[in-house]
Amino acid sequence: MDYNRANQTGETLSRQNRIGTKRVLNKSKVLSFCGTLLFLLASCSISYKFNGANINYQTTHSISIADFPNNAPMVNPTLSNNLSEGIRDLYQRQTRLQILRKGGDLELEGEIVGYDISQGAIGADSYASESKLTIRVNVHFTNNINPEDSFDKTYSASQTFDASRLLTDVQDELCAIIIQEIAENIYNDTVAKW
Repeated sequence: MDYNRANQTGETLSRQNRIGTKRVLNKSKVLSFCGTLLFLLASCSISYKFNGANINYQTTHSISIADFPNNAPMVNPTLSNNLSEGIRDLYQRQTRLQILRKGGDLELEGEIVGYDISQGAIGADSYASESKLTIRVNVHFTNNINPEDSFDKTYSASQTFDASRLLTDVQDELCAIIIQEIAENIYNDTVAKW
C-alpha cells in the first residue's frame, strides 16, 4: 500500500512537473512572440505625412510669396499682413524652399477680394442667432519649373460666431483660423498635391 501511495505521489509530482514545464514553455513562447513583434514594429515602421510637400528639391529651390493686398470692399487693416505672413510661415515650416519676395522657382501672388459678414441661423425670436465671417482670396500661382502646374484660383473660408457679439470682439480669433485654412489649401494645391 505504501508502494502504491508512493507511486501515485511520484506520478502526481511528475504530472505537476510536466504541467509546470509546459507553463514555463508557454510563457517563454509568449515572451518570445512579444519580443519578436516589438522588434518588427520598431524596425519596420511606416509613416504617413499628410503635410509633406511633393517637391523635387534638385530642380526647385525657392518660392516667392508677394504681399497679398486687401482689395475687399470692407477692410480689416491687419488682414493683408497676417495673410501674407501666414502663408510664408507655412511654406517655411513645411518645406526646404528658400522664401523670397520675388523671382522664385515657384511664384505665389494674389489679393484679398472679400471680407464679408452675413447672417446665419435664425433663432426662435426671428432674429439671427449666428453671424458668419467669410474671407475670399484670389491666387495666381506660377511654376517656372513645370509651367503646366500653374493656376489661378479663388480660395474662400468662413467661421461663424454668436450674433450677439461684435465683430471687433472676435475678428482676430476668427481671422487666424480662416487664414490658416486658406494657407493650408493654397499649400496643398501648390506643393503638396494630395
